[in-house]
Amino acid sequence: MNALLYVLVALTWGSSFFFAKIGLDGLAPQQVATVRTVLGALTLVVVLLVTRRRWPRETRVWGHLLVVAVFLNAVPSSLMAWAEQTVPSGLASIYNATTPIMTLLALAVLVPTERLSRRQVGGIVLGIVGVLVLVGPWDVLGDPQVLASVPGQVALLGMTASYGIGLAWLRRFGVGGGYDPTTVATVQLTLAAGLMLVVAPVVATGPVQLDWRIVGAMVALGAVGTGLAYAWNTRLVGAWGAGRASTVTYLTPVVGVALGVLVLGEPLRWNEPVGGLVVLAGIALASGLLGARRRRGSGVAAAPVPAGEARAEGGR
Repeated sequence: MNALLYVLVALTWGSSFFFAKIGLDGLAPQQVATVRTVLGALTLVVVLLVTRRRWPRETRVWGHLLVVAVFLNAVPSSLMAWAEQTVPSGLASIYNATTPIMTLLALAVLVPTERLSRRQVGGIVLGIVGVLVLVGPWDVLGDPQVLASVPGQVALLGMTASYGIGLAWLRRFGVGGGYDPTTVATVQLTLAAGLMLVVAPVVATGPVQLDWRIVGAMVALGAVGTGLAYAWNTRLVGAWGAGRASTVTYLTPVVGVALGVLVLGEPLRWNEPVGGLVVLAGIALASGLLGARRRRGSGVAAAPVPAGEARAEGGR
């Protein structure tokens, strides 16, 4: 059963960029971001009610989770949708794998006790090299399509940087320590959905063209990818431990690239899988999977963060 959950999480999170790309065929970027967040929040609220979990009552918890909702949900989901206007979904899924590197950097800034070791610095440097390979600067000036995608690629790095800040904030302030991860995620997504609905009349404008493909993609992206998959991952972390469960990080780009190339017919430059492998090698080095034993208490990739999903560090 746990192996099945592992596969489901990898497939669901790996297909997030694929479904977002389909959603953009009939919705504006901010509409995609808003719909997925609202559907994810509603799904987790139903889970919370069915399982009879209680909502937090402390003002402090809600205040910190509001900050986390901005950085783990509202901002990254918006950047992701905007970026995919020009960036292939497969390449976007590869960029998502830089999240653990960004988390390390954010932890070093926001959490005084999280000092970077030489191994972690080496992993970060290797990850940066991987990002440079992904961008392919040798093609930027010679290929107009590649040049047009650079702002989107920068936005995707902003997305993973936002994840890193949100995760570091969770660790720094121990947000929701007395609540289970599903409850914390439900509050995060509910707050994020509220924020996005407030600004929607201003930023989520534009014509809407719906068909069965777009509706199905948004349900899959929101209710399943941003809602149910989180609950599946929480159960998997409880059964296998955060370290073992986090290896799904290495599978999600494979799923994303495969769907982009095989279903959407997206081109794949040689440097994209190569850069992705370099990034993953940097993550493995920084997290201790390569070489030295992982330092106890490290906040690197305790579990994977999907595209625009809520997850609580240290127990999600």
